[in-house]
Amino acid sequence: MEAGRGGGRLPKMESAEMRWVVPGGAYDEDEIESADDDDGGGADTPAAASGSHSGGCSDEDNYEEDEMLRQRLVRTGPRADSFDVEALDVPGVYRHQEFTLGRSIVLTLQTLGVVFGDVGTSPLYTFDIMLNKYPITSKEDVLGALSLVIYTLILIPFLKYTLIVLRGNDDGEGGMFALYSLICRNAKASLLPNQLPSDTRISSFHLKVPSVELERSLKIKERLETSSMLRKLLLMLVLFGTSMVIADGVVTPAMSGEVVMITVAFLIVLFSLQCFGTSKVGLAVGPALFIWFCCLAGIGIYNIRTFGSEVLHAFNPVYVYYYFERNSTQAWMSLGGCLLCATGSEAMFADLCYFSVRSVQLTFACLVLPCLLLGYLGQAAFLMENLTENQHVFFLSIPSQAFWPVVFIATLAALIASRAMTTAIFSTIKQATALGCFPRLKIIHTSRKFMGQIYIPVMNWFLLVSCLAFVTVFGSINEIGNAYGIAELGVMMMTTVLITIIMLLIWQVNIIVVLCFLTLFLGLELFFFSSVLGSGADGSWVLLVFAAVLYLVMHIWNYGTKLKYETEVKQKLSMDLLMQLGCNLGTVRAPGIGLLYNELVRGVPAIFGHFLTTLPAIHSMIIFVCIKWVPVPVVPQNERFLFRRVYPESYHMFRCIARYGYKDVRKENPQAFEQLLIESLEKYIRRDAQERSLESDHNDDTDSEEEVASASSRVIVGPNGSIYSLGVPLLAESASAGNSTLGSGMSFDGSLDEAMDGRRSLDNELSFIHKAKESGVVYLLGHGDIRARKESFFVKKLVINYFYAFLRKNCRRGIATLSIPHTRLMLVAMQYMV
Repeated sequence: MEAGRGGGRLPKMESAEMRWVVPGGAYDEDEIESADDDDGGGADTPAAASGSHSGGCSDEDNYEEDEMLRQRLVRTGPRADSFDVEALDVPGVYRHQEFTLGRSIVLTLQTLGVVFGDVGTSPLYTFDIMLNKYPITSKEDVLGALSLVIYTLILIPFLKYTLIVLRGNDDGEGGMFALYSLICRNAKASLLPNQLPSDTRISSFHLKVPSVELERSLKIKERLETSSMLRKLLLMLVLFGTSMVIADGVVTPAMSGEVVMITVAFLIVLFSLQCFGTSKVGLAVGPALFIWFCCLAGIGIYNIRTFGSEVLHAFNPVYVYYYFERNSTQAWMSLGGCLLCATGSEAMFADLCYFSVRSVQLTFACLVLPCLLLGYLGQAAFLMENLTENQHVFFLSIPSQAFWPVVFIATLAALIASRAMTTAIFSTIKQATALGCFPRLKIIHTSRKFMGQIYIPVMNWFLLVSCLAFVTVFGSINEIGNAYGIAELGVMMMTTVLITIIMLLIWQVNIIVVLCFLTLFLGLELFFFSSVLGSGADGSWVLLVFAAVLYLVMHIWNYGTKLKYETEVKQKLSMDLLMQLGCNLGTVRAPGIGLLYNELVRGVPAIFGHFLTTLPAIHSMIIFVCIKWVPVPVVPQNERFLFRRVYPESYHMFRCIARYGYKDVRKENPQAFEQLLIESLEKYIRRDAQERSLESDHNDDTDSEEEVASASSRVIVGPNGSIYSLGVPLLAESASAGNSTLGSGMSFDGSLDEAMDGRRSLDNELSFIHKAKESGVVYLLGHGDIRARKESFFVKKLVINYFYAFLRKNCRRGIATLSIPHTRLMLVAMQYMV
């Protein structure tokens, strides 16, 4: 796999498996919590320092026991990661790295081309739409409109997003679902009940446990975890915000096309370029955006010098008050146009996965914001001397000598602008899919160096068709701009609510600061939202209907997925039943290894019983493979797996849980995957045997110490130094002394026999694995479907039997997602009644 620097090859990364050892319960598969303590192969933390705490209360004793458990973490030698053979994210080749000067310049250009195209082209239409609602009659009107634009730019894109919201990134990942995953990780707010205690030991988890003093954080956490209604409401907010992000991605190209009169052909070309990847396209269009920002600043400076610097008075916020005082109704209606100067703020956060937080912050603060302010100041300076020219303000304010070159650059910039939300949508859809909130789609990773750069073909062409339809429906730029504001504000308000929860739960900010943040930004956004909703009769309702349809798709998919998972948990096979069947499981055990993929993180899935009753034989070795997505961006390779044994050794059944973050990539060569999986299994079995041997020796030593302590408590020392037993006759002393050596020898021989038996058992099991591997590996995949019961309500039947079934039928199948070879695939269908 070629990637990284200089076209070289990525080094073969190694990882270490770890296993938590707890006495007893070697095959108790009833709950996965015990599995985590048994063999959680995921903690990349060193063993606790040895030592004990003498004396103290019971809490200290419990602490000692916990520390002893941590000390017994056994680390094996390095190995290649068997579940991420083709992973593009490997330690040492990570996007958060030190860049040279040349690389920093390239990154800045790419950031401009991907992140800031939307907000950068807002001067093309902001004043046009504002002044269409509020016709200017005096210079004070211009200063009021300009002051409103200036402080909207400072408050929303700069203060809220650049300085506050970007801090809420999830290990460099931005967007609505990144915020949701942060909340779910710190409070069990996810509706899908597949969280594991071992997930908190992933190093990228960065879990901050609320302190005792901050009762507010604890109460919020407890309330979220115990209230099903709050968890559902939280998910509804996230899904609503996501639907608005997608709707925003539809409006943005339409807005750009209307402004620069681009044709349908240009839109088709634009969306066709997406398949080349974010880095390539961003680097190609980045210089054009840089020239655009320079033109914007240059024209602004020229107009200020030509028409006067009186516009600088607009930095005084009192002009906003005068603006509303003169005509409050028209000023309120013009807020929707004013908001367009902040469009692209959410894209700045959602596109964070492509670049670092610092690069986005510095580029916006040092380049984008100053150029935007100069551009708006220049347009306002032109308007103050030309009060009747309130449409196409930007193009009229261009100096005649540079008119056509600037028009060409503006056209190119408007084309590029729509890419900001398109790439943000790709990232959001991938996050939503990983968290079970969007149907599975084909995802293509366009960069070997930055794994977050993706392309989703189906979503790309869906956005193109929707965009073309949207341009056809809306006839004027004012209607499109109003719809644009609805989409942007819907996303902004949901982000404000989620950031507020994060402030309370995770950051643990002072309550006064949180209330100030919530009151300022949510109040401001609601004020803007009331303005754009007041103009909904213009045709903006079409966008709301579009967003509602997207919301229903995501909600139905999440509801069906949750219902299916809960049903599988309820119908999992009884451990006692399989124990009664014996090691042959009531059928014939044919040589070979069966990899049974399932979604359960605990227990034996019901589909396995369906395999037993449907097939004439079952493989001699069964490995339950569970691909589990955890709410973190990336799970390090050396923390990927949890191994454990299911049932006694004679059953030859194992469980392997592979944990992936929503940014992780799974592309595996089947042969290499199988080979490394078997090697990992062998290492686990060796460690398991070693642990049992150590536990046996420890128990023997404990028994001996207890016997010595008991014997010493029943003897006394006479004046002449003789030792007398209080419980044994003196005549028996010689016999006891004579037998002591014999007893010791018998104990030694017994320990040696146990060691030899353990060694033979280990060799036999490893030999069994080799023979099974030679016989072949077969992938067992259960296709579980759900149907509503006859007595269910009509709405539930409609949702499950038709809508959810339609989505499952047309989404990407698990076979393609898991890269399973069809020649060795065995598929069994099963239907659950819910």
